[in-house]
Amino acid sequence: MQIEFSQQLNQSQKLVMTSQLQQAIQILQFTSLELERYIDEQLEKNPVLEKTEEIAGNEYLQDTEPEGDKTKKIDWKEYTEGFDNSEYTGGSYYNEDNEFNPENIAATEITLQEHLLSQYSLVMANPKHIEVGEYIINSIDDRGYLTATVEEIASYFNEEQHVIEDILQIIQSLEPAGVGARTLEECLLIQLRSLGIKDEKIYTLIKKHLCDIASNRYLYIAKQLGIATKKVQDYCDFIKTLEPRPGRDFARSQNRYIISDIIIKKIGNEYIILDNDYGGSGLVIRSDYKKMIASGDGNPDVKKFLNAQLDSAVWLIKNIEQRKRTIREVCKTIVRKQIAFFENGKKYLKPMTLKEVADEIGVHESTVSRATSGKYVDTPFGTFELRYFFSGGVEKDTGEGISSESVKVFIKDIISREDCKKPLSDEKIVNKLKNKGINISRRTVAKYRDELGILSSSRRKRY
Repeated sequence: MQIEFSQQLNQSQKLVMTSQLQQAIQILQFTSLELERYIDEQLEKNPVLEKTEEIAGNEYLQDTEPEGDKTKKIDWKEYTEGFDNSEYTGGSYYNEDNEFNPENIAATEITLQEHLLSQYSLVMANPKHIEVGEYIINSIDDRGYLTATVEEIASYFNEEQHVIEDILQIIQSLEPAGVGARTLEECLLIQLRSLGIKDEKIYTLIKKHLCDIASNRYLYIAKQLGIATKKVQDYCDFIKTLEPRPGRDFARSQNRYIISDIIIKKIGNEYIILDNDYGGSGLVIRSDYKKMIASGDGNPDVKKFLNAQLDSAVWLIKNIEQRKRTIREVCKTIVRKQIAFFENGKKYLKPMTLKEVADEIGVHESTVSRATSGKYVDTPFGTFELRYFFSGGVEKDTGEGISSESVKVFIKDIISREDCKKPLSDEKIVNKLKNKGINISRRTVAKYRDELGILSSSRRKRY
């Protein structure tokens, strides 16, 4: 058998992910806060970069770029072709009242444990019991519930269980009311006692009918307790004002800051797209390093290092500017396609896909996905995540499309106007929508209603 060797020359095209391209995609994906943190990291690592309040510095880019690259934009289509869309799990953070509430984002200055310990030290003098109490308090989670059992605590301190129970009761008498409970039932009962409520029926409701209260099964409860349905509903309304998570106000987690990338304003008859410029604005090359590099003097190793840092800085500034351009182009297209929304509000949002916008601005769909995920826009109707404007929908009798978000607004509006003693069934909501030219099934109404967190008609009924 003869073995033959031969050489062949093949030509092929591949997408090469350079570090600059990876950075460009990463920067486009960043939220405003993530971008700000990333810039701070780069400022620490790269000595040729600095931040200034002035929007300047691009003249250095123009002076140092090769002639053929001066007007060339980063080709997002080339970078992202073949990449999967990033997953989207965000939602709309639209505030119905369109008002800023600092309480929603203010960081807590004192923990729940610190708050409880300061109270406990005033009511307990026994050193051993102080130690046990501190242990119990430190076993209370962010919701305000005790996570250790009395048996475990008694065993740990080699103490009688009734002693632990007595100390726990003292802790449960502290503020906020309901803290130190082991179950939701105990939490609510503690709050009733702290309010001085004596009515035994409301205690019975909590002990035996918590699930029924959650389901608004007023008729069933009334039958079980032998009292009027209206009275049961009044009891349940009051119970629902109690705090199921007494530690809520002290929880430090989930503080979420929203900073808009784009501001859309109507001036005259025209909508203007403005960059918020939070993050990345005023990022420039330091003038002293410009002179050092331009002079050609100095240690060759230092020059080599500075040139590498300069190259990195130039790409960073270019990629940040490209991020702004891409988001701005996406927003221009959104305004153009959703002009009815910007003129009249949420009821007029139309169905729109990422692909539609991608095709219109000439980029890959995944680019639009990255440019809209976690990015927010200020509009005349409030602040929205850009993803809010992308949704499926249905066709109206007129042949015009209407988004699922708009249909939800109509459903919410219809329910808000109903007679609470005779709430509308899903079928009746279907008919009312039909009168507006919106044809959807009862099942779809039920689905949208559930997504809005609105109960069924039987559970919305008032007596």
